[in-house]
Amino acid sequence: MPSVLPLALLSLLAASTLHSTSSSSSSLSRSLLVKASLFTLLQPLGQAGALTLDKRASQLQTSANGSSFIWTIEDTYEGKTFFDTFDFFTGADPTHGMVNYTDRDTAFAGNLSFVTDDGKVIMKGDDSTWLASGVYRNSVRISSRKQYNTGLFILDLNHAPWGCGVWPAWWTLGGGQWPYTGEIDIIEGVHDNSHNQVTWHTGPNCTLNPNTSFTGTIVESNGKPNLVCDGTANGNAGCGVTEWSRASYGPIFDAQGGGVFAMKWDDEGIAVWSFYRAAVPKDVLSGQPDPSSWGEPVAALAPSGCDPIANFVNHSIIFDITFCGDWAGNSYATSGCPGTCTDRLMDPSNFVNASWSINSLKVYRKQTLAGLVTGGARSDLHTPALRQILWLSVLLPILALAL
Repeated sequence: MPSVLPLALLSLLAASTLHSTSSSSSSLSRSLLVKASLFTLLQPLGQAGALTLDKRASQLQTSANGSSFIWTIEDTYEGKTFFDTFDFFTGADPTHGMVNYTDRDTAFAGNLSFVTDDGKVIMKGDDSTWLASGVYRNSVRISSRKQYNTGLFILDLNHAPWGCGVWPAWWTLGGGQWPYTGEIDIIEGVHDNSHNQVTWHTGPNCTLNPNTSFTGTIVESNGKPNLVCDGTANGNAGCGVTEWSRASYGPIFDAQGGGVFAMKWDDEGIAVWSFYRAAVPKDVLSGQPDPSSWGEPVAALAPSGCDPIANFVNHSIIFDITFCGDWAGNSYATSGCPGTCTDRLMDPSNFVNASWSINSLKVYRKQTLAGLVTGGARSDLHTPALRQILWLSVLLPILALAL
């Protein structure tokens, strides 16, 4: 961009000066007026471009191979348009939950999905209907039409679902046959637990490296850390990490205003961070995320044990709320909740907290830069400011000759 603005100005000055030597005084005045007006127009555009490059420079990051990059926005899901690019899943729950996943029309008509006047996205389980024993409760599961292969996924939410027998998740799922294209469970928990669990499900080629730096605790199987992510192994529930923070799930998370979860997926692995509301990083709030400044993740799957590109392919973003089932049902007896999961499913008052309240979901992609100025300018070619300047560089000589 620094090379475009001088070219436009020089073109105008050269053309208009040559013309003014053979024109009347009125033509000269007109020429000077055009020069002054156009300079006033172009000056802020040049400043805006410089500001864009300065912002990018402040967020410049370096990958393991030494190349420079930034995280640039790819998709924003929020407000009234949030549901426009999601499909509503209506099949039987693969995790055997006692749930009826409703279609789009039923969800909106039943107030299970809606957007508030101030832009909050709500998805919830039915909390108003008494059910007979054994009858399944209505809820929602949505999946993004767009599929991703790597990215930085940042979810800002006010409330995540919880309650006896409640089993919510925010996750991504690969296209094709499960588990060979991978599954990443970013937010998941049951009942009124206070610790979020991050889990990876893959084919037989992945293990969790216990020497990777993260703050969570590896989920155990038979008294030992389960490092095997293979979902084809008998009875294997994937390789998981439980967050240390009691504010990462359930009533404590919701009571302090929710927060932000972030999942980074690139050639350097898959990592998850969570921040309660008062601790959300400024770079996240400003829309210029810099995961390298966030400290250790709560969970991480390193490429030394699992290729994050080959084992995770064509992922859709999913939100759901199910009830009982393989996890919430099988763990109900030790949950501290009253009665049985089937009994609790009947009472709608048990599900008043079984809801998502989302401010935004933003997906960023990694943009490699060849150099600070040339890379930044090149990636800005589609911004309105630079399009105006490029057009002016063509039109100004013509306009000047016509004076």
